[in-house]
Amino acid sequence: MHFLSKNDKFLNMLSLISLNLEEAGRFFSESKITNKEDLHVFSKKMKSFERKGDSYVHELIISLNKTFVTPLAREDILELAMKMDDVLDGFEEWSLRVEIYGLTHADEFMVTFVNYLYESSKEIAQAITMLSNKKIANIRENVIKINEYETECDDLLAKCITNLFKIEKDAIKIIKYKELYEMLESVADSCEDVADTLESILMRNA
Repeated sequence: MHFLSKNDKFLNMLSLISLNLEEAGRFFSESKITNKEDLHVFSKKMKSFERKGDSYVHELIISLNKTFVTPLAREDILELAMKMDDVLDGFEEWSLRVEIYGLTHADEFMVTFVNYLYESSKEIAQAITMLSNKKIANIRENVIKINEYETECDDLLAKCITNLFKIEKDAIKIIKYKELYEMLESVADSCEDVADTLESILMRNA
């Protein structure tokens, strides 16, 4: 359960961005794709999450430019918003790519990647909720978990590419799958960037 702060619009805006990201992560992980129509619906829905996130970030930037006093350093607020937006962009870009490739079956490696990314998005949302409720010290555990998921994704990337070159003979399929695996790992890197920004905020404000 997430609660918005009653005290500050910027922390509320960050919460809205993080909750949209978590919802996108849930949809990303729970979508069942069996045909090209499912792919189109999946890609279109992820685009809607991405556009909503962009609108929140745009609103936040406008408010920052009009406000003198902010609850955190304005560069921290902006960086946190932009880093979360990078994660959302990664979700949307991957969904578009699988639609372009017509991939209607996610292998076990992709499923594992997506589950790690959803868990990371949940940790991000929980951390932002803590931040919005001025419980900054409590975000350390979320930061640690996000970093752990990124490490798992690093290891998974090595495993899935090794397996790909071992069992797959179709060069085109190798190119497609390798790119899709690497895109998912890149989203995990973006989640880690959010964690790094949270850790910097923690160090400066704890």
